Amino acid sequence: MAALTDLSFMYRWFKNCNLVRNLSDKYVFITGCDSGFGHQLAKQLVDRGMRVLAACLTEEGARKLQQDTSYRLQTTLLDVTKSESVQAAAHWVRDQVGEQGLWALVNNAGVGLPSGPNEWLTKEDFVKVINVNLVGLIDVTLHMLPMVKKARGRVVNMSSSGGRVAVIGGGYCVSKFGVEAFSDSIRRELYYFGVKVSIIEPGNYRTSILGQQSMELRLRKMWDRMPQETRDSYGEEYFQIWLL
Repeated sequence: MAALTDLSFMYRWFKNCNLVRNLSDKYVFITGCDSGFGHQLAKQLVDRGMRVLAACLTEEGARKLQQDTSYRLQTTLLDVTKSESVQAAAHWVRDQVGEQGLWALVNNAGVGLPSGPNEWLTKEDFVKVINVNLVGLIDVTLHMLPMVKKARGRVVNMSSSGGRVAVIGGGYCVSKFGVEAFSDSIRRELYYFGVKVSIIEPGNYRTSILGQQSMELRLRKMWDRMPQETRDSYGEEYFQIWLL
């Protein structure tokens, strides 16, 4: 009984030691807040009293998020595939946080499509996904790091279970494996500055990352655009397996 009491005390002590204090003074910058995880996280952190700087791809997404929250949330537009957009967002964040720096950067923006059997895809299909999920994430991180270091803050990168096991072809898993590698490298580099780096590896959730079209329709379009020789090499039976 005494041992259980000691363990219970140690658990409560450890848990309390890891509580973040003074949340209302801390700024968090989140990318990809139009919908999905980013949208939900922004609202939850506002509810906890934090100062949220939410980046959305569209004006509609920014307006909707602003309506759903409070004055503690501010929005900006950001396309992570465009360096000028990333630079503008970094200047905007710096104006907001001032000398206290950025307590957290959450790289959430991401896309999942196009995806499918690798040979059915083009180089452009791969680039479209990798530019958002990996290159864009790196670009945003490099621009925000001086502010994160100043606050001795943290970087949270949205990876995926597909960053450990390549469950589908295309740029998605390739990009998430890259996110894991980039996160590991900056984690070691930034330890010296008191900056923490974490990754999140969600499984299969129903978000807008897979678009509005059905999987069958997307695969049919890929199938139809391939040369007849390639379709013949796979055969209709293989195509039907992918539709299951």
